[in-house]
Amino acid sequence: MGDTVFVNGTIIGGYGADAPGHAAAAIRDGRLVATGPEAEALRAAADEVVDLGGGILAPAFGDGHAHPLQGGLEKLGPQVRSCGSVEEVVACVRDWAQAHPEQEWIYGGSYDATLAPEGLFDARWLDAAVPDRPVVLRAWDYHTVWVNSEALRRAGIDAGTPEPPLGRIPRRDDGSPLGILQEPGAVDLLLPVEPGRSHEERVEALRLATAEYAALGIAWIQDAWVEPAEVEAYLDASARGLLSTRVNLALRADPLRWRDQLDGFTESRRRVQDNADPLLTAGTVKVFVDGVVENHTAAMLADYTDTPGDRGMPNWDADELAEAAVAFDRLGFQLHLHAIGDAACRTALDVFEAVERRNGPRDRRPVIAHVQVVDPADLPRFERLGVIANFEPLWAQLDPMMVALTLPRLGPEREELQYPIRTLLRDAKVSFGSDWPVSDNDWRPGVATAVTRQTAERVPAAGWTPAERIPLADALEAYSSGVAHQAFADADPAERDLVWLDRDPRSVDAHELREIRVLGTWVAGVRRA
Repeated sequence: MGDTVFVNGTIIGGYGADAPGHAAAAIRDGRLVATGPEAEALRAAADEVVDLGGGILAPAFGDGHAHPLQGGLEKLGPQVRSCGSVEEVVACVRDWAQAHPEQEWIYGGSYDATLAPEGLFDARWLDAAVPDRPVVLRAWDYHTVWVNSEALRRAGIDAGTPEPPLGRIPRRDDGSPLGILQEPGAVDLLLPVEPGRSHEERVEALRLATAEYAALGIAWIQDAWVEPAEVEAYLDASARGLLSTRVNLALRADPLRWRDQLDGFTESRRRVQDNADPLLTAGTVKVFVDGVVENHTAAMLADYTDTPGDRGMPNWDADELAEAAVAFDRLGFQLHLHAIGDAACRTALDVFEAVERRNGPRDRRPVIAHVQVVDPADLPRFERLGVIANFEPLWAQLDPMMVALTLPRLGPEREELQYPIRTLLRDAKVSFGSDWPVSDNDWRPGVATAVTRQTAERVPAAGWTPAERIPLADALEAYSSGVAHQAFADADPAERDLVWLDRDPRSVDAHELREIRVLGTWVAGVRRA
């Protein structure tokens, strides 16, 4: 690669309100080599000159927690995400099944859990569309699947099936399974009989997903849940040149067999390193400490308001999790812990404290993802332990999920504790992500929500939990430099992934960010969109 010179725009090195700008910049092999007049002097000999047309060239964005493979796979099945009723979902599945008679198992995602009371969906509703082939639909939260009766029959899930460890099977009054399976312990009951997605489908999903991310100006993704077969898909997609963004793989630690995974995770990391693709790394281990509030599986310090005596479902014994974390950390992996409830956040912080105590200090940059509810007493521990709080800012609003399912379970006192972005931003490291396909992978609505704590309709007028609103520049930084810090990609300021926007996002009303156009994205020195 030779020089690419950018002219006729504003080039900034960050989104801080006082970030200096330049009129021109030159990039060579993905590195910034000149700005201003020095860059202009390289124009004549450059391999490419990009006229920014008065736009802005800035650091590309990142997604600190997402599931690009699942997002891509959604595009290959029934498109139920936009369905506004159970009837629409059923009709969509029926139409897709009729158009694809060759598909023995029908996979789709991700339906709106608020379409049925308490998020409880009946297998018989799907039977009306497809009675003779298994149907498996993921909910928006990806912690629940809705299946038809044929899927239950093939998996042998019936009234006599005991409650699985680390999962729940909601039932009818007669004890028969209703049709939804909550958390991996229950969802995995399908594994012995389902074929899953094919290797080629996974590779195509990665092509689609990373191309979509590049078109959004996002250059780095933390894939926050990777299974062994999916490593193969990533390696193949890389070998074929199908990845359009950088992706770091977080290998999921299983609470029941993590000791058996140690060698496999090390081998997966070695294979990715030997692949020598700058777009693909595998340096992280993912742990689900708990589930989600909407299923009553997030681990809470006090009872759920609507179910006295229920404090959720921790996925790990705390001491066992500490042992696992210490072991993976000793192997040099970064730890990325999903923690939704305040009890889970406390456990995650305790684990990181144990890791530092037992393994000694190093630049490990541990991550707690989601950070939905945190006990105020635990907030100072983020900064003290060097923990990155990875928020999905789009969730910090009064959307239908929050109103119908989350708030009735948490109650008014814990409502005020949700998503303490501003509080943690004062002293701790914060990064942003989307959790796509759980929610939108576009950084623009996420930034808008972090700034306003409002819905797209600007409700409520003063913002929901307005004390946690943050300035626009800080929100843009959390989606760029904050993610770069999480990715260990901030050591060399000259190494740049870049996005070309038609205007400066710091200069518009937060709700108007959607109108900003992404005109180009450069990753590892190559234009990808």
